[in-house]
Amino acid sequence: MATTLPEIYLVRHGETEWSLSGRHTGRSDIPLTPNGEAAARDVGPRLAGRSFAAVWSSPSQRARNTCEFSGFGTGVIVKDDLAEWDYGAYEGITTKEIHAGRPGWQLFRDGCPDGESVGDIGARADRIVSELRQANAPILIFSSSHFLRVLGARWLGLPPTDGARFVLDTTSISVLGYEHDLTEPVIRRWNQR
Repeated sequence: MATTLPEIYLVRHGETEWSLSGRHTGRSDIPLTPNGEAAARDVGPRLAGRSFAAVWSSPSQRARNTCEFSGFGTGVIVKDDLAEWDYGAYEGITTKEIHAGRPGWQLFRDGCPDGESVGDIGARADRIVSELRQANAPILIFSSSHFLRVLGARWLGLPPTDGARFVLDTTSISVLGYEHDLTEPVIRRWNQR
């Protein structure tokens, strides 16, 4: 069903060495791999024919470079609230390594020592949702997996912990929108490769 209501396109950044190995990459500024750059270039044709009132990006180079390689870098607005989760003491560590010292740990429930809690990232996502609703226009966003998962949950009015229920692959495209009117936020597409 075609819609005249605004749609928000979410693009997860391209592959990095750390995303490939499963290391938590929050504030470390890890570049895209050559495969990540190539996949980012393929994002542009996948969005062909779409126009956006604005393009927003996380401050990370992996998100900004994905934006640039996809052809949407001109006029991009960098928003600090789009940054990936601050993993604190778990930065650069895999979930398996975390479980060795903290069995049963779950990011979306437990957050990270010396980093952000799920409430912290939920508050950032809420600010972005508020800006999107005020803009009431099609916007393209480049960011990282865990933040975008919480953003998707908050778009729907779900608790930030429900971001655990959404998975995002590198350079995937997801679309937030509405069903009948602006009071009915929905996920129109998720994790499109």
